[in-house]
Amino acid sequence: MKKLFLILILSVLSFCPRAFSQDKEITLESIHLKPEFTSSGAPDYRSMPDGVSYSFLEDDNSINVYDYETGKIVKTLLDGKTFASLSGKDKIDIRNYVVSDDGTKILITTDVERLYRKSVISNYYIYDIAAGKLSFITGKGKARIAELSPDGNSVAFVADNNLYVYNLKSEAVIQITKDGEHNKIINGVPDWVYEEELNITKAFDWSDDGRKIAWIRFDESGVKQYNLTYYSGLYPDESLYKYPKAGENNSVVSVNIFDLKDKKLTKVDIGSETDIYIPRIKWTPLNELSVVRLNRLQNREDILFADPATGASRIVYTENSKYYIRELYDLTFLKDGRFIHFSDKSGFTHAYLHAKDGSVLSPVTSGNYDVVDLKGVDEDSRRMYYAAFESSSYNRDIFSVKLDGSDKRKISLKDGFNNATFTAKFKYYVLSNSDLNTPSSQTLYDISGREVKVLNENRKLKDKLKEYKLTKKEVFSFKTSDGTELFGWMMKPANMDESGKHPLLMYVYGGPGSQSVLNAWGGGDYMWYQMLCSKGYVVACVDGRGTGGRGTEFEKQVYRRLGSLELNDQIEAAKYFGGLSFIDKERIGIWGWSFGGYMSSLCITKASDYFKLAVAVAPVTSFRFYDNIYTERYLGLPKDNPSGYDDNAPLKFADKLKGKFLIVHGSSDDNVHYQNTMEFVNELVKANRQFEMQIYPNRNHSIAGGTTRYHLFKRITEFILNNL
Repeated sequence: MKKLFLILILSVLSFCPRAFSQDKEITLESIHLKPEFTSSGAPDYRSMPDGVSYSFLEDDNSINVYDYETGKIVKTLLDGKTFASLSGKDKIDIRNYVVSDDGTKILITTDVERLYRKSVISNYYIYDIAAGKLSFITGKGKARIAELSPDGNSVAFVADNNLYVYNLKSEAVIQITKDGEHNKIINGVPDWVYEEELNITKAFDWSDDGRKIAWIRFDESGVKQYNLTYYSGLYPDESLYKYPKAGENNSVVSVNIFDLKDKKLTKVDIGSETDIYIPRIKWTPLNELSVVRLNRLQNREDILFADPATGASRIVYTENSKYYIRELYDLTFLKDGRFIHFSDKSGFTHAYLHAKDGSVLSPVTSGNYDVVDLKGVDEDSRRMYYAAFESSSYNRDIFSVKLDGSDKRKISLKDGFNNATFTAKFKYYVLSNSDLNTPSSQTLYDISGREVKVLNENRKLKDKLKEYKLTKKEVFSFKTSDGTELFGWMMKPANMDESGKHPLLMYVYGGPGSQSVLNAWGGGDYMWYQMLCSKGYVVACVDGRGTGGRGTEFEKQVYRRLGSLELNDQIEAAKYFGGLSFIDKERIGIWGWSFGGYMSSLCITKASDYFKLAVAVAPVTSFRFYDNIYTERYLGLPKDNPSGYDDNAPLKFADKLKGKFLIVHGSSDDNVHYQNTMEFVNELVKANRQFEMQIYPNRNHSIAGGTTRYHLFKRITEFILNNL
């Protein structure tokens, strides 16, 4: 009977396609050209002010409101056909929308054109729900950004570098500034380097009563210009923009306030020093303007409170660092004027509660771990919600804690990478989780922790993955020769014979505060690594010193010597891997992008004894070529630390190149300029070193669009297969 049963099972399996589907081959076409492994996220549910319902943009441009618990439609805020009719356009694509705090109006974004990595220009409309009226706010030209006032009566927007306010009742437009000029004066939105390195796209803020608006003015007339060339037509086009490189002039910034009722302009006193940064401005609940100020070296942070009537300001808090101030500039105000501010002064990043006069009352979080994200503060329950790397540097969990630091609770349920989004009034939250080998899922909970429903399981992708014979991505650790413990992840060929010798491809990013070793789903790169594993390669990554999630000293010890400790730890990793029985130490390669391209370029030149192959995509080859906010934060000024800039610049070690090297760049990269590759190539040619190069015309730092990513990874894959 057992034999007959086995024969029957084998017979059934022979006619079952899935029985042998795990022999399916992962291809670059399935990853990039006709993507089969795209991860889905939770639908874009946006909490309504009541906190128990959400709005959702339908495919037909309608915006409907649904109940969180039942999922049933409550009402329609905007009918897509009505919107198209009122706009006067046959086809119009809503790219974003914001419902006013009182739920009566919708600010609608359409016709989006990208400028840089984060900023865009768009057309903006206001839809009055009760009146069924549509107002075209930007009728005279697209705006960089627009925002409703808290009272719902006005919209502020920036067009042609000037700040405007549209009154929804009178339909009158007030032009607050008139000095805006391309590549000279910017009002209300950041210049390029603020957007890239200080993570802002908006440089204005409404007062709570909607009466006043404050903004940052950028005078970039003294900033040197960079030219990007775009190849199209008989003569190439040029795009000129201001890009301050290390040691060069920045925009001179000022802060202003305009009172819409009194038509009064007030200049805020931000001090006599002009070589500074203003990364944030924000109105306090007590009708003062808070201003965060950094010195040029970014090792001193001041918080100022300004009187809107006079512009007079006072410093309410100052923090100094022997290294640099971490990029956590946002202030979260409570209704009574107290606020939460983040600092790593204890040796780890934590939240601190400040009195309304700026003095520190108490830490809200504490311990030997980094808090990395404030998710929200519920003043009714006096609880703060946040994300932290508490259990390890690679598992991120979600917690809540009382504002006095007591009664800490972990609300994420699984190991891995967790995120949470809370609804208005903290009625519900959406918890997202993924791990090294599992795509993300999202589940809705009420604030008590009761599971309401699963929003997204990524079932389609998870079923697709079952069709392939995949290997596990696993976390490991080892100690360097000086006793430093480093964490990494590794992927081995499925059913690998560990007595054999396999080539190894390492991935590196390694920039300050970054984390590549996370218990999180890796997306398309994960599938590419699976493809390489199926061809007999081992793939691995190690986060060295300077990376995040392990406290201040681990991260900031690279200060003023970028590339030194980071390179040493990649060498230590290569030595560790080379000592494993299943790794061929003569066939170790490394690849990286951006800072990772910088690192892989160093590995194949300065550390060429340890690496046979390297791929550098969009690499920085000297930090003298990179922007000043990022570079000076970690290295100081070039005139004060020339060795820090030159001792680990890859182009200084071109003559050390011994292995196979592929360098890739987009010719119109506005972030890491193509100049980096050109200067490096000059040095490689001078040293008579052979290399391979792939240039993508008119592509920016992401090197994407159309079939570009497929082409790029086909080039990289063939280079690895042929040379490692």
